[in-house]
Amino acid sequence: MDIVEQTNHTLHVGRGDTAGIVVRAAIDGRPLDVSEHEALVWVPEAGAVVSFGGIVRDHDGGRSVRSLEYSAYPAAAPILAQIASDVVTETDVRRVAVSHRVGQLEVGEVALACAVSADHRRSAFAVCAALVEEVKARLPVWKLQVFEDGRRSG
Repeated sequence: MDIVEQTNHTLHVGRGDTAGIVVRAAIDGRPLDVSEHEALVWVPEAGAVVSFGGIVRDHDGGRSVRSLEYSAYPAAAPILAQIASDVVTETDVRRVAVSHRVGQLEVGEVALACAVSADHRRSAFAVCAALVEEVKARLPVWKLQVFEDGRRSG
């Protein structure tokens, strides 16, 4: 499928009426809301909305985590849009929204929010899972962990 139109982080991917639409692909310093992403992708034609929230946990490798800090390559937003577009290609997905947080995050905050709508659950689950994996593999963001003992690793 081809990118038909790109405006304000909205990509229409596909041909004609079968286009899946990336309604959000954002790198954001503000708190992320998974339910907001779900609302962005819902359309009456969709029989399924699947979402994912990657949440900062309080441990890693047996050590207590106090917080994380994410930084991103300056051109990360268009890269995220391309990742979302790539994942939507050749699927029957209706809408996709994905955001990655940057800056200081505390335990319990959302670092990655994704939502996918499709006519059927199988496609929605598969595309949401693929999107998360591709973001983790391809998006140029870096994580610095701050542990309870004050040590840092990144």
